[in-house]
Amino acid sequence: MITLWGEGRGFRVAWALEEMGLPYRLRQVDMLAGVENDPEFLAINPAGFIPALQDGETVMVESVAIMEYLMARHGPTPLAPDPRDPAFGQYQQFLHLGEAGLAASMFFVVVAKILAPEDQKDNWGTRKAMSTFESRRKLVALQLAKSPYMAGDRFTAADISISYALEFARRAGGVPLTEAEAAYLKRTTAREGYRRAMDKCAAVKAWAKSLGEDISW
Repeated sequence: MITLWGEGRGFRVAWALEEMGLPYRLRQVDMLAGVENDPEFLAINPAGFIPALQDGETVMVESVAIMEYLMARHGPTPLAPDPRDPAFGQYQQFLHLGEAGLAASMFFVVVAKILAPEDQKDNWGTRKAMSTFESRRKLVALQLAKSPYMAGDRFTAADISISYALEFARRAGGVPLTEAEAAYLKRTTAREGYRRAMDKCAAVKAWAKSLGEDISW
């Protein structure tokens, strides 16, 4: 049985698992209580961040890497185009852009917003992180002007990656979505795989509800 440790970016992994129809269990990790109080989790990931995945003897961290592992090990799956597919380059770019360019940058903005002392919330580092997010966001806008999904006309794991980043920016960073981004998220989050992942990830679902999102399916 596959075990997914933690929500947060682990939502990406849960979504991919649901899309692929793979059985798994979600083991909650309470980051607010402190991972130092969770020795079972620290034995899996001594670095103490989520998510982590345990699949037999294989243990992995980093949400995008985990998705790539699942698709390669338990595929084939429509979530990952064949490398010979003309869409493969765009798929790879946006699969990684969702974390490296978008969510990772927004993370530092959000951490400063929530945890930094008042006189340190707006600092050079957070402004640079927001600038990085906005510049990479232009690539998403360019792609949406050409196609409904990141790899063209079909949904792939790249859309899981980008959708998570945009939702994180909106929910945690207070970033308003453009009309094109909102329409894109309406397409991706209407999928049954997304809805099943939301039902599984109780903390993410509660967070979305607290923000007034309509998740009454």
